[in-house]
Amino acid sequence: MKTIYTDALVIGGGLAGLRAAIGVRRAGHDVIVLSLVPPKRSHSAAAQGGMQASLGNTNKGLGDNEDIHFADTVKGSDWGCDQDVARMFVNTAPKAVRELAAWGVPWGRVSRGSHEHVIDGKTVSLPERDDAHGMIAARNFGGTQKWRTCYVSDGTGHSMLYTMSNQAIAENIPVHERMEAISLIHDGERCYGAVVRNLMTGELVTYIAKATCIATGGYGRIYRATTNAVINEGMGTAIALETGVATLGNMEAVQFHPTGIFPAGILVTEGCRGDGGLLLDRDLHRFMPDYEPEKKELASRDVVSRWMEHHILSGKGVQSRFGEHLWLDIRLLGKKHIEGKLREVKEICEYFLGVDPIKDLIPVRPCQHYSMGGVRTNYRGESPQLRGLFAAGEAACWDMHGFNRLGGNSVAETAVAGMIVGEFMADYVGTEGADITVSTALIRDAYNMQASRLAGYCNSKGNENPFHIMRSMQELMSSNVAIFRHGDKLQEAVSQLQALRERAKNIAVHSSARGGSPELVAAYRVESMLRLSLCVAQGALAREESRGAHFREDFKLRNDKDWLCRTLASWNMSEDFMPTLNYEPLDVMKMEMPPGWRGYGAKDRVDHPDTPVRQAEVDSIKAKYENGNRFDCQDELMAYRAKLPEALQGKNARLGEDDNGRLVEAGN
Repeated sequence: MKTIYTDALVIGGGLAGLRAAIGVRRAGHDVIVLSLVPPKRSHSAAAQGGMQASLGNTNKGLGDNEDIHFADTVKGSDWGCDQDVARMFVNTAPKAVRELAAWGVPWGRVSRGSHEHVIDGKTVSLPERDDAHGMIAARNFGGTQKWRTCYVSDGTGHSMLYTMSNQAIAENIPVHERMEAISLIHDGERCYGAVVRNLMTGELVTYIAKATCIATGGYGRIYRATTNAVINEGMGTAIALETGVATLGNMEAVQFHPTGIFPAGILVTEGCRGDGGLLLDRDLHRFMPDYEPEKKELASRDVVSRWMEHHILSGKGVQSRFGEHLWLDIRLLGKKHIEGKLREVKEICEYFLGVDPIKDLIPVRPCQHYSMGGVRTNYRGESPQLRGLFAAGEAACWDMHGFNRLGGNSVAETAVAGMIVGEFMADYVGTEGADITVSTALIRDAYNMQASRLAGYCNSKGNENPFHIMRSMQELMSSNVAIFRHGDKLQEAVSQLQALRERAKNIAVHSSARGGSPELVAAYRVESMLRLSLCVAQGALAREESRGAHFREDFKLRNDKDWLCRTLASWNMSEDFMPTLNYEPLDVMKMEMPPGWRGYGAKDRVDHPDTPVRQAEVDSIKAKYENGNRFDCQDELMAYRAKLPEALQGKNARLGEDDNGRLVEAGN
């Protein structure tokens, strides 16, 4: 048995994992990153449109600040987020985007003078200030009051990931590639590292660390149609669940992106609509203004996706041999704009559809895109149940997204959470309480358990094929636990997923040769994916309301009275055949922004009894500071700054903003 010791172990080589590792390394501690693929091939590279940060540099971003970004994020979450964490995030995002600029990310920049933009289907000219010339620019995204999405053409994630990976190399951080963590080593109270499988040789290795961070991204591959990469099967989230101690949060909160190209499901960025693209039906009618007259195509993602599916169900979809779809029209943006700021979209359309978006319409339909749920952590990014276990990025329920994520808040979260969680991991590793006292017997038991499990697949006398079970699971999730949910179909999904779990006990792998074995990999992964699927389906069945991306056709109202809470899923591996669900209430009386209307659709909801009381307190505090210091006002509403690492507590500077945080001039 080979054992590797380090101060910190980061599982996942994408943006969140690399940034957390950089934070630990800069504090003087050793850190190792494990990655299924070379870091520059991580799924973070797929992010196209941009990263939200309230810089306020552009004409349409003028007056933006943390307060507005916070309000957009909370409304976007449908009041399901942790408002302390949302505040920590919006305060740190400008620091993160500027840090990335200093490291070499070539953000789009403001250019003085007038420039043409397409807004609401019309070409308009917007002047940019002289004093903003050369500063980081921003584009429009759905669900925001200001243009704040910083971008690098439509290859933002690609540029961020390459820069972050290069920075990790500069910090001499070792990345162990083609290595998959298949279980966590723990004693029921503390995490000590992981049992890891070498995907090339089949060898099992144990990694022992004072702190372990899961940053493995989402679990979109439990669905058939998803924009997620093939590596996004949720294994980091699953091994946390399989400890029987750590909990997962809000697993039923799954986001569907409006514009996956049809039928491939590959993402085309929200930047297409942010830059002025339109959604059309079979009659080439622009239908979103019929449903959302104010925000139209730039309503929140969950809202646009639902209306698109509703429009198709009403008979307005475009018929094709692959099924029905709608059109995305970016032709009005023009050749120069598409080839300059949407060049990846153009290449995707040409390579996978055979269409040229400069002159052709793009067939699109919503498909699974993002997982708001993940390993439940506190604001420090640490599991409340398993000391020494941290999580960051999409793999975590930190929880700044609640039940719906705004576009541009994901790559922003990877960088921001990586910064914050990396600092807290470094602090933890530096304490005496983090010293490792684990017995070699515990390590060997964890190793032997996994070795026996893998051998069991090869020695099985069963007749089940893991790929067939995985396909059935994906089809079931896509048909029964998708954009529109109903109790009957959710119950059917739970029952059929249980049946698939029974079948999975008879999986047999036909080759026991060492080395790469796709069949063996599918065998051990599909069992974990079925557990995640049951957490999603059972959580959706139990939550009898509609909130954000979780929409119940049989419970269409958001119910703050009974369901203003976070779902916590746990799984006792030795006893349970189903996840155990508990609920963590959100305290309205501590909220800076009590529940209200999101700004979309009907205003109907079931209010929490504390909402009017807290809203009256908030209004009274705001009245005191109407023309005063907005920072003091915010501190009185909900003090959060002390929760940030000291190095990240400072204020953000903006053009024309005074010491009170108020905009005093627009520049010239």
